[in-house]
Amino acid sequence: MRTIYYHQPIGRRALATELNVGERIIRNEVNFLKELGLLEIDLKGMNITKKGKHLIDELNEVYKGLKGITELQNKLEKKLGVNKIIIVPGNSSEDELILKEMGKITSSNILKLIQPNDVIGITGGNTMANVAEEMPESDVPNDVMVIPARGGLGRELETQANAIAAKIGKKLGGNYRLLNVPDSLGKEALEVIIKNDEVKEAMELINNINLLVFGIGRADTMAHRRNLPGDRIKEILNLGAVAEAFGHYFDINGNEIWEYETIGISIEKFKSTKNVIGVAGGPEKAESIIAITSIRKDMTIVTDESAALKILELI
Repeated sequence: MRTIYYHQPIGRRALATELNVGERIIRNEVNFLKELGLLEIDLKGMNITKKGKHLIDELNEVYKGLKGITELQNKLEKKLGVNKIIIVPGNSSEDELILKEMGKITSSNILKLIQPNDVIGITGGNTMANVAEEMPESDVPNDVMVIPARGGLGRELETQANAIAAKIGKKLGGNYRLLNVPDSLGKEALEVIIKNDEVKEAMELINNINLLVFGIGRADTMAHRRNLPGDRIKEILNLGAVAEAFGHYFDINGNEIWEYETIGISIEKFKSTKNVIGVAGGPEKAESIIAITSIRKDMTIVTDESAALKILELI
């Protein structure tokens, strides 16, 4: 049902391929689910009904209980000292549906936190792109503003902070602003471009963010995305950098290793923002999550089972 939900409308053959299951088994199961009113079939393929969506949400909680996820969340909150940790069963590095589920849960938590006149800061990246994709059409107050929390990074449009902020802003029925500046500008260029009126307005909004949602990045991955010189990358990694946030590189204990001058939210603003949600999954992100939670405790972390188990192993 979850696979159909994230790929709908989808045909039986495509579903069989996706699940690596024989078509005869798929046909029997689909007929059973249809009889229960959990899915419907038309010429385009299968779709989950409203009743089916409700059941998926209920079964998620049952599944988490059966797998001991609730107990794992409590254990991790105590070990890291973080206010709230939400764990999705599975490994998002190996299963795209887990990443989508993380996006769905993150978007749900954003909706719970939004207040009138909020300024919502959004970063870029593949994980955050899934948050935007899974954000439902909502009717929040029109005075809510969504803003990229940093400049553009990388070459893929779909994972740019601008594109993600715009998509979330539209789905929320609120307002949004863009920050049409590359993240990787030199110091002199930054000094010039910060005088631009549009950039000034964007920076003023960034300084007023009271709900920040960001993807937690690995130090090596972010260094390569910024096209840092090989010698510099080797240097910061040798010094123990495992995580990156807003241009700052940290070791696993949250000690700052190096700062790359960027345009966007400052590390001080990150620490003082009222509501913060960090999102990251996969065992390769475990050290990064430990590092970021060493910097700030009163935040929510959305992650997956594989990352949670790896974190416990490390600490």
